[in-house]
Amino acid sequence: MKTIKGFIGKSQFDEDIEAKFRASACGPVTAFVILRHLSEAEPHLSINKLYRSLGGTKIGLSKYRMIRNLRKLLGAGWNIESCGIEDVLLEIDEGRPVAAKFDKWFTFHWLGKFTFDYHWVPIVGYEKHGNDLILLIHDNGGRNRTSQLRKVSYEQNKKILSFVKMKKTAAF
Repeated sequence: MKTIKGFIGKSQFDEDIEAKFRASACGPVTAFVILRHLSEAEPHLSINKLYRSLGGTKIGLSKYRMIRNLRKLLGAGWNIESCGIEDVLLEIDEGRPVAAKFDKWFTFHWLGKFTFDYHWVPIVGYEKHGNDLILLIHDNGGRNRTSQLRKVSYEQNKKILSFVKMKKTAAF
């Protein structure tokens, strides 16, 4: 199993997140914990500020907004882009977590059986298990529950998964 060392998850229901944002804060929380892991210069970005800056809504955060608004917020010293599963594995191998979006609603797979219907999570590891790839994710917690590491099947979820990689490219 390949796992990123030292990654710390966070619950989207923590007290420091505005109550009105908590139910749909998985995208900003995912961005926050990944940026916190990648750069000690970024923790000044609160989840509440990220929620507003990224364009979070009560129904969530689109991948397009996540990418476009992180690029605006972080500037030229960062590379923020969509990627495929091969890039996800390379990023994990390099010690960089990747944002994953489960979305059965806007991918029109309403009747499928997936780990999440609509949810952003950080991927922090993987293992190959027979013909499947098992992704190690932080689930961003729940009401009165911290974020937990979970194993999810890529094969079971690949129809509704998309990914965003983040990499600091210059020191400022």
